[in-house]
Amino acid sequence: MMHIIANAWAAAPVSSVVANQGAGFFQFLPLILFGIAIYFLMMRPQAKRAREQRQMLAALAPGDEVVMAGGLLGRLSEVGPQFSQAEVATGVIVKIQTASVQMVLPKDTIKKAQ
Repeated sequence: MMHIIANAWAAAPVSSVVANQGAGFFQFLPLILFGIAIYFLMMRPQAKRAREQRQMLAALAPGDEVVMAGGLLGRLSEVGPQFSQAEVATGVIVKIQTASVQMVLPKDTIKKAQ
């Protein structure tokens, strides 16, 4: 019966075990590089866009022409920390969330859009 089954060894020779102990770091190197790539390609640009949006909202002033989240164009008549008022047509003033402002337009853009 011993001729059919090959001998099984319980452990590798000591010299190969000692040589593989330093390879543990190199097994995690692709994972570490992947994490760094995710940070620079996804997380950092998103944080930069969020910072620019906060700066733009902090700089809003009455009279600015803006585009709101729904695509509505208007001129701000009152600016508050949570809610603002925008004139979207002559005599039509709507109350909006200040955070819904997507972009500040150059002056007289609304006149050119009509």
